[in-house]
Amino acid sequence: MTQAPIISFKGVNKIYSNGTVGLKDISFDIPRGQFLVVVGLSGAGKSTLLRTINRMHEITSGEITIEEEPINDYKGQSLRLLRRKIGMIFQGFNLINRSSVERNVLSGRVSYYPTWKTLCGLFSKADREMAVRSLQRVNLADKLYTRADELSGGQQQRVAIARTLMQDPKIILADEPVASLDPLTTATVMDTLQRLNREDGITVIVNLHSVALARKYADRIIGLRAGQLVYDQPIAAVTEADLNKIYAEGAEA
Repeated sequence: MTQAPIISFKGVNKIYSNGTVGLKDISFDIPRGQFLVVVGLSGAGKSTLLRTINRMHEITSGEITIEEEPINDYKGQSLRLLRRKIGMIFQGFNLINRSSVERNVLSGRVSYYPTWKTLCGLFSKADREMAVRSLQRVNLADKLYTRADELSGGQQQRVAIARTLMQDPKIILADEPVASLDPLTTATVMDTLQRLNREDGITVIVNLHSVALARKYADRIIGLRAGQLVYDQPIAAVTEADLNKIYAEGAEA
């Protein structure tokens, strides 16, 4: 019996208030444990697609299901529980620069605490130990008490990954996570995401501009153009010519 997909898009549309089409009739499934890379030009709908999965963006019509549960109408507690199991990694790291690496990583547990406890830094011993383990997973345990703004860009992004691990996520969304990094640190960050995908079975969905990176790390690549799904192939069937065509035709549109 085939395992049900962890995420399903069913005829999803997103139209912004100014009339801009963000997504148009998107339908596809994401199997549990897949490393999926989304490619396309800026403005193709990649970020919009990712942010509909954790409800940072509301869809206009259609349906998104996660673990076979429709999430369109989630509010309050159900939405908070959904977001616990979906980690989000941004291009800009989203760390608190003046705080220590430990405090930044512990912020991945805030949904488990009352607000007053997190403001006072009253995290449990178990969660502090979990923070160390998360940093060990990204090879940064020695930076536990370092201020975030004293780290390199690649180190900051790995701290952001460690913070995400504190949620014990089933899904990691990464929106252009290496766009501002040099080639060496890019490889370190992408290797880390791939290792977590393979060792922990976390479903990873990454938006990338780089065709070379997409081909190196993906199990499957989908392509978006003007909010539409225009390409969907397992990595064994992907050719560089296919991907270059997505960008070339998008640029001509």
